[in-house]
Amino acid sequence: MVYLWVKSFHVLFVIAWMATVFYLPRILVNLAEAGDEPAVKARLLLMGRRLYKFGHNMFGMAFLFGLTLWQGWRLFPSRLPNVAAGMHWIDAKLTLVVVLLVYFVWAGRMIRRCEQGGALPSSKALRWLNELPVPLLLGVIFLVLAKPF
Repeated sequence: MVYLWVKSFHVLFVIAWMATVFYLPRILVNLAEAGDEPAVKARLLLMGRRLYKFGHNMFGMAFLFGLTLWQGWRLFPSRLPNVAAGMHWIDAKLTLVVVLLVYFVWAGRMIRRCEQGGALPSSKALRWLNELPVPLLLGVIFLVLAKPF
């Protein structure tokens, strides 16, 4: 039962973090298309800052629950199973999660750059970059469900 609760909280916080990973780049697209409208830019920057902070908190919670799922069996062997014993799907999954985290941090830095008056990539480039998390998340989901190696 403990395992299912830990797993449920991990999935909940992953979903919340992924929402920020998907939406933060959309804010960047809107910023790139805002032109010379200072009120619109100010509102989007405020939304971006708040969303980035929320995303950091959600990633932190997802990380803690994920770490508990991955290594918790060492502390609580009767309550938590060793979910990755001898398997390497977890290595590939963690690699994709690191790529998603780098992408999230990059988007946050683009928000900060815009706040400081720096230029953003074109809205077209940002729209393409906005699609990057979809195949990465699909890879994570596949690895977790199929555990292919």
